[in-house]
Amino acid sequence: MTPKETDLAASTPLSCCPRSQVKRAAKRASYERADAYALIDRLKTAHVAFVEEGEPRVIPLTAWRLRDDLYLHTLNGGRLSKQLDSGAQLCLSFAATEAWVMSKSAFHHSANYSSLVLFGRPQRVKDDAAFDEAFMGIINQLEPGRWEQVRAPNAKERKVTALFRVPIEEGAFKSRTGGPNEEPEDMALPVWHGIQAV
Repeated sequence: MTPKETDLAASTPLSCCPRSQVKRAAKRASYERADAYALIDRLKTAHVAFVEEGEPRVIPLTAWRLRDDLYLHTLNGGRLSKQLDSGAQLCLSFAATEAWVMSKSAFHHSANYSSLVLFGRPQRVKDDAAFDEAFMGIINQLEPGRWEQVRAPNAKERKVTALFRVPIEEGAFKSRTGGPNEEPEDMALPVWHGIQAV
């Protein structure tokens, strides 16, 4: 079963509230799961933000999607697993710079990008079958059929690994495409403008 066979991409948008609603350049926002899922599936790296002892923390982690859930794993019993075990709200972000947008003015230089911010509460995966299904998901996403070729996690590896599921429910996707926005009076300046590959 592929991740897209049973997901909600075609029917249910991401939920949105004041904390997750895109306010600046709102026309670039999307709450469609298809946009969010495509970025998650491509990058598989999230910046996970939380509050610990009254201070903000951000940790980059491998994160992958299986249907309508995001999965994170870390060392069992470590500082991060204890934080995730608390069930406290997380903020997770994905972002990719697709190209630099070169303008005739310094002010209008920009970037074409894709980004996603999600909010959710982690839930520990305790069932062995669900544990294997989640890891089979990412291994086979990296290379189809690879799970059947490699050794499955043993008891020691299961014991030292904490796996968490975060339902994908609330968030917003945002992107920019296209060329530079120029002021009419700058168009005569003898300087190249356009899209530059990253």
